[in-house]
Amino acid sequence: MEYGLNVTYITFGGHVELQKYRYLYFVVMFTVYMLIISSNFTIVGIIMIHKNLHEPMYIFIAALLTNSVLFSTAIYPKLLIDFLSEKQIISYPACLLQWFFYYWLGVSDFVLLSIMAYDRYVSICNPLKYPNIMQKKTVNILLISAWILPACLLSVTTFLSVKKEICTFVLKGILCNSTFQTLHCVRSTILNIYGLVLLVTFLFLPVLFILFTYSRILVVSYRCRGVRRTAAQTCLPHLLVLINFSCLTAYDVLLPRLQLDSPKTVQLIMALQVLIYHTLFNPIIYGLKMSRINDHLKKFFCRMV
Repeated sequence: MEYGLNVTYITFGGHVELQKYRYLYFVVMFTVYMLIISSNFTIVGIIMIHKNLHEPMYIFIAALLTNSVLFSTAIYPKLLIDFLSEKQIISYPACLLQWFFYYWLGVSDFVLLSIMAYDRYVSICNPLKYPNIMQKKTVNILLISAWILPACLLSVTTFLSVKKEICTFVLKGILCNSTFQTLHCVRSTILNIYGLVLLVTFLFLPVLFILFTYSRILVVSYRCRGVRRTAAQTCLPHLLVLINFSCLTAYDVLLPRLQLDSPKTVQLIMALQVLIYHTLFNPIIYGLKMSRINDHLKKFFCRMV
């Protein structure tokens, strides 16, 4: 579909009753976007301000919540514009860019969750070695790696997709996610294999690693009553976030590969869940379940009142 000279445009075909409910969609999603930004940045600000939260665990939480804001900012503005536009279109290069940011920041979440699991494992299972292992330099290297490594690996897929010929100009969705490859005239074997390698590397392996570390923590906490409360307070929020994010990501990545012909309404609801639940779920979980953060939040809101 050509709306400009030598520019290929893709139409989003996943909206449901948009002409009828466009303003309702806009108000709801704009409100959610504001809640995501305010809730995540509130906890990040609390972690930055209070020195007793300047520990690796809370620094990683701040990084995870910042990542959620970046993820939402890469998706929501375009989504809100589409709700109020007559044509829900995006140029092919912009679609590639949105796809890159969508999965780059999503993969970074899994890397950060793995780092947080390792941090809890060392803290609870090897407390005497913890200060030497989780030094400031190590924390900085882990944080930088959580963003740089996924960006480098996912950029390969982006470059391979730039020259791909497009035969379909309607995307069955509301954003450029894993359904993006359905636009290509011929499915690339290299892209499929590389995509599966990335899926295993950044989804299944991190989940297995996290489950392994928490199983070890569970064994230690069962043997030693003194660490049970600490393990429950710090590990439970991470596990809840992991389960929520893993299920939504698995659905998002595997659905187009399985080529299930689900109703458009179901696809829209699941797409919105991927965009809303994780980014809004994280600050709520960490704000309520992490006792130190919760204490500072109570003091913050008491001062406001």
